[in-house]
Amino acid sequence: MNDWTAKRFWTDVAVTETERGFGVALDGRPVKTPAKAPLVVPTRALAEQIAAEWDAVEKVVNPEVMPFTRSANAAIDKVATQHAEVVHLLTEYGGSDLLCYRATTPAELVAIQVQGWDPVLQWATDDLGAPLTTGQGIAPIAQPQASLDRLAEIVMQQDVFSLTGFHDLVSMSGSLILALAVQAGRLDPAQAWDLSRIDEDWQISQWGADDEASVTAERKRTAFLHAHSFCRLALPAG
Repeated sequence: MNDWTAKRFWTDVAVTETERGFGVALDGRPVKTPAKAPLVVPTRALAEQIAAEWDAVEKVVNPEVMPFTRSANAAIDKVATQHAEVVHLLTEYGGSDLLCYRATTPAELVAIQVQGWDPVLQWATDDLGAPLTTGQGIAPIAQPQASLDRLAEIVMQQDVFSLTGFHDLVSMSGSLILALAVQAGRLDPAQAWDLSRIDEDWQISQWGADDEASVTAERKRTAFLHAHSFCRLALPAG
């Protein structure tokens, strides 16, 4: 069956256990990804979230309201087949991390960036062993190669499910360091999102909010928080 065009035909939704992990069955039929691979995830908790999304389907399957299913599909169909490429893509953010590019004026914005971003960069230095250099303006900043290598090593250690959620944490915030801080429990995901929005929120405070931009920002915030939840639920207990 094509899960992404199917109308609801099932009555029962159940979590199943296999040698490879946990899946979801609809009236005993295992759910598959769009690429027809078995939808099997590493934890029961994640499978239960996916099962709840399928159980909530009323008439037609709509992936837009099934974020856990969508993320699991991406992990299995995409990230698993190009793990090294995704790692490389994400570690490149370390060379142009949002937290390293500072405003020159006004003084109030400069101070807000220092207060919000410096402690996170200090954490990266102390806990990750990856000090990064900051600069003002938009000119490229040369980062220590040893730090970039260390960040790449950390990212490479993630499995395909963690890496899938981590991808969204990085790409939506523009910061590899913020994403790592969220994964490590150094920052609450909502706090990290707010830190990634310092520049935008400053502009809003000065010029007011644009309705369309506000809707887009809220959609991204929701996706960012989901990415953290996906990472957390994909992590086996203990």
